[in-house]
Amino acid sequence: MVTKPFTGSPKDEADLTRADSLAREIFSDLANKWALLIIDAIGNDTRRFSELRDEIEGISHKMLTQNLRTLERNGLVDRCVHPTVPPRVEYTLTEPGRALRVTVAGMCDWTHRYLGHIETARRGFGA
Repeated sequence: MVTKPFTGSPKDEADLTRADSLAREIFSDLANKWALLIIDAIGNDTRRFSELRDEIEGISHKMLTQNLRTLERNGLVDRCVHPTVPPRVEYTLTEPGRALRVTVAGMCDWTHRYLGHIETARRGFGA
């Protein structure tokens, strides 16, 4: 992936409607089910890779690795490698990651609140 450099124009770079904005690139990195679930799973704790893989049902080793790297690249996750045999790797959310987790928690709450409504709408959609 080519990283778009920040040109110093915050208004243009933050405009999600522009295909070439840095904000859209970041949004694309985060707007997938795995990134949001990883942020939620790390929470306020320090978590090992294997703990995250075990907690997030259905995520493959490859997808967890890719998403953790993307989150680290965007400054949302800190990765700490301990010099042990075998190496122990731990992940924690940074301050921006913790701030994003508040939004993720809100999305989870919204999902729980409207799950019945959405399910009813889905059943009636094809009828």
